[in-house]
Amino acid sequence: MNYTLFIVDDEKTIREGITAYVEDDYSVFTYATAEEALVDFSKKKPDLILLDIGLPGMNGITALSRFKAVDADLVVIMITAYEDVESVIKCMKQGAWDYIVKPLQMEGLDVTISNALETIRLRREIKDLQEGRIKEEVPCFIGESQVIYDIMTYIEKVAKSPDTPVLILGETGTGKELLASTTHYRSPNFAGPFITVNCAAIPKNLIESELFGYAKGAFSGASASGKMGLIEMADKGTLFLDEVGDLNPDAQAKLLRFMENGEFYRVGSTKKQHVSTRIVSATNRDLEEMIENGEFRADLYFRISVIKIQVPTLNQRQEDVQIFAAHFLKFFNEKFNRNVTGIHRDAMALLRQYQWKGNVRELKNMMERGVLTADGPELTPGDLGLDQTDSTRPEDDELFLDLPPLPADGVDLAAVKEEIDRFYFSRAMELAGGNESQAARLLKMKHHAFRYQYKKLMEEFPPTEA
Repeated sequence: MNYTLFIVDDEKTIREGITAYVEDDYSVFTYATAEEALVDFSKKKPDLILLDIGLPGMNGITALSRFKAVDADLVVIMITAYEDVESVIKCMKQGAWDYIVKPLQMEGLDVTISNALETIRLRREIKDLQEGRIKEEVPCFIGESQVIYDIMTYIEKVAKSPDTPVLILGETGTGKELLASTTHYRSPNFAGPFITVNCAAIPKNLIESELFGYAKGAFSGASASGKMGLIEMADKGTLFLDEVGDLNPDAQAKLLRFMENGEFYRVGSTKKQHVSTRIVSATNRDLEEMIENGEFRADLYFRISVIKIQVPTLNQRQEDVQIFAAHFLKFFNEKFNRNVTGIHRDAMALLRQYQWKGNVRELKNMMERGVLTADGPELTPGDLGLDQTDSTRPEDDELFLDLPPLPADGVDLAAVKEEIDRFYFSRAMELAGGNESQAARLLKMKHHAFRYQYKKLMEEFPPTEA
């Protein structure tokens, strides 16, 4: 593998000396200032930078932070003319990989560079393995809508932590488990187990023993050897608690204690267990309302929701319907060994206008039925179980209920436009659950423009009281 090195040092003899020593093995670029190196950084994308601390203009400490801001995984070796402990400590805290001291010993420098590049190689192997498992085991959370882009960008950030709890909220069928697995496979724990438990599917009197395991003889019918719980099985990995709102009070209390310090006891045991498991939870229930009703612990809610992700409904991301349909068409063609070539335009038009109560899961089921039973080369509305009555959304009719017919002497089009605008702005806010950013995306508007126009419309046409 041909690696690219940057040498950033104001001393020409240093640059030339290092270059002469390593240029046979690496692609080398040299710079007298950090400013020059920063200009080329994005274009040449170096694998490693040898960076002098005492540079003129922008010093090495500042330059290091600039480089790392662009690429947090970049390997940087600092060069200093003397062992300036304070400066070296600052650099190491900012993510420098190592440092070397002038006058340079080329043999020692060669070993340092080799060790650094081995670190790079291992990181890339891990990343390739990680991405391979994501592609192999976790279907992509596909979509081109802005809200999905924002969610995936956010997950890329939060997944870097190996243990920060995540709470995923959303309606049934929106892909909460898929997001949970994506979070796991993009985390440092990706090589560990990803264990899923549906809290609603386990009897309440068994949930504790399922989660935490039990000692031998803990209760009537218990295994003679005891049993490992799901939390232990997810050690150094991720435990996904689907429908976490269905946990009973005792299980909530025990889960909270575990999340505080990573320790727990198996049911019927006095031996303390300790594991390192990331907890990702999901629910379609309103946990805050459950807290008010005394059904869910507030302290547990705050512990599991350090990171909170709201998954949009399919109706809030209608622009992704065609992408999902194409994905499922390919998937079920391969599964059933069919050769359905596409989706008829009439069927696609109905899919785009359909009101999805079961979200992505409903669309997936519809496509599975269509691909399995289709007689022609393209999926028709009949194959998908759709007919023309599905093409009109009930709420769309509301738009025209109060609009008068066009009179012979004309109509005030500006007034009609305001009424139409008010309808769509109100509808967008309803679909987005009151979230202005999401509502703006539905109307393909900038947030600030949406906020200004929405406020203006509501002032001119305040909602009528029931």
